Amino acid sequence: MEIIHIYHTNDLHSHFEHWPRIHSFLNDRKQWHQDVGDEVYLFDIGDHVDRFHPYSDGTMGKGNIELLNQAGYTAVTIGNNEGITFPHEALDSMYGQATYPILVANLFNQDGTRPDWVKPFQILTTNSGTRVGIIGLTVFYEHLYGLLGWKLKEPFQELRKQIDQLNGKTDVLILLSHLGLHEDEAIAREFPEIDIILGGHTHHLLHQGKIINNSMLCAAGKYGQFVGHVTLELENGKVIKREAILYDTNELPPVETELENVNRLHTKGKQLLEKNIVHLSENLISNPLQESPLPALLCEALHEWCGADCAFMNSGLLLGGLEKGLVTRFDLLEICPHPINPCLVEISGRELKEVLLQTQEEHWPHLQVTGLGFRGKVMGAFIYSGITVNRKQSMIEVLIGNEQIVPEKIYKLAIPDMFTFGRYFPEIFRAENKTYYLPEFLRDVLEWKLKKNYPKFDSNA
Repeated sequence: MEIIHIYHTNDLHSHFEHWPRIHSFLNDRKQWHQDVGDEVYLFDIGDHVDRFHPYSDGTMGKGNIELLNQAGYTAVTIGNNEGITFPHEALDSMYGQATYPILVANLFNQDGTRPDWVKPFQILTTNSGTRVGIIGLTVFYEHLYGLLGWKLKEPFQELRKQIDQLNGKTDVLILLSHLGLHEDEAIAREFPEIDIILGGHTHHLLHQGKIINNSMLCAAGKYGQFVGHVTLELENGKVIKREAILYDTNELPPVETELENVNRLHTKGKQLLEKNIVHLSENLISNPLQESPLPALLCEALHEWCGADCAFMNSGLLLGGLEKGLVTRFDLLEICPHPINPCLVEISGRELKEVLLQTQEEHWPHLQVTGLGFRGKVMGAFIYSGITVNRKQSMIEVLIGNEQIVPEKIYKLAIPDMFTFGRYFPEIFRAENKTYYLPEFLRDVLEWKLKKNYPKFDSNA
């Protein structure tokens, strides 16, 4: 009988507070299994990187790759945080020092070739001669990848091509899937050839795995809170037993220098981002619950940068203000850490007025917000640029610029892209013409505006 141990992580999102324990645990387990002759594989299922953390932002993701190198990972796939939060050239060079293959079967250059750093699959051979095939897939954000100069293909079609290519060449087939639970379930029903689906993206937890058809689905939540472990028992190259378990990282043995290691990453990132941008002649206060100077400045910047007729945003996007004096890129990351991009939406005056009336509702400022790239806590009050909403008894007047809104007119509205994804404003979600600006984040737009309004420093920028 042969035993293969598979350890998997997903959606760390640069929450390094658990990483020292994960690293130590994986090293110990790998040595333990190898000492008794068992095979051990370590896989990461993407979104290990998140640019909210100064280490990931300052190293442009390369620091995360080094951490995975040090932990001895066998192979990884990428998530949307690797794929669409970095400029093309940054992602193209991010994995240059990786000591493991990067498996993404549905990622291509725009000319249809594969990037040099990407493979669709890998075949590993155990000491007993068992052939283990591993395929990687990432979530199908076709349009956003295209804006960054990549070509992303439909994952199910590419998966079928790779399975057909591996036919007869593997004894065990594993999928590294940054597609989400719903897609993984559909894959299990459609592709019985797959033995194990290691999932991510939707941050789901499968404590003992989930069997669908011939496949076992596994996933370890988010933020390094759990590490997954799958044990395969084989006879003559055939899987006869599968077991899955999750380890709570809070219950793993503490590492003597873990706090120092976590702080070291933060300090390194901060040093890399301590680049002077401007010298403020005044404090720029930010209050999430009412209009205040810094959110107003960012909203004005969004309006101008997108070339829009008007703009709105939620003040909860700014987690703090800026003090008088020098401002660095680290300061901007601290107050605006979100991987959220500017977006220009074309919308009728009738629909725009309806959206603006919704933004006036009293529940917004204290609303808890998660997902959609938001890294803050509350929505905050809505801030406008080029928009005036006047209440006159039972009448509500909306001005765009200095003119009353025209119901049939099409307006160009600049917003944070988080409002285009359907949860909050159906009128914006349904709009056919949306322009996403990548790779710029909101903090890049704020930097642009600050440099326009205040003296800038070019010597170390």
